[in-house]
Amino acid sequence: MPKTRNVGVFVGSLRKESFTRKVANAVASVAPSNLNFEFIDIAPVSHYNQDLESTPPADWTAFRQKVSAVDAVLFATPEYNRSVPGVLKNAIDVASRPYGKSAWNGKPGAVISVSPGAISAFGANHHLRQMLVFLNIPAMQQPEAYIGGADKLFDANGALTNESTREFLGKFAEAFAEWIEVILAPKG
Repeated sequence: MPKTRNVGVFVGSLRKESFTRKVANAVASVAPSNLNFEFIDIAPVSHYNQDLESTPPADWTAFRQKVSAVDAVLFATPEYNRSVPGVLKNAIDVASRPYGKSAWNGKPGAVISVSPGAISAFGANHHLRQMLVFLNIPAMQQPEAYIGGADKLFDANGALTNESTREFLGKFAEAFAEWIEVILAPKG
């Protein structure tokens, strides 16, 4: 039996009825039982300003501690102007500082992008992957996860109704569980 791994989930949309959050919830619901998903709220993270590092705001400290405490990270993002939402970028920046003390360092990660449109937030997905390289988050390469037509995948209660999407998300979650073990396996 694989070890239980705690996965921090970062949803880039703050909207109450966010399709991105619904997809992230669906991933958690179909994931292998050894993955424990913790949704870490990015809304209360105040804007990053290096001038505040000598006495960081309490919300930064709390957020950094939550990121540090998880074994792996899952980013679920919509696309705003062909990139990630500013609130997600800010949260990433806060946890990456101060320089040399990034809470993200070495944590296995995965990205899933969500959109009602056909392009499936492709631009946001790839901008986020570029950030993960710099942050030393080894990101799962396959399967890639671009969820389009998200406005047609859920019922009025937010439950996923599309069986092929559920099957894909299950395979994505299983691959992520395997990826986490590859990255966190003892070396040597």
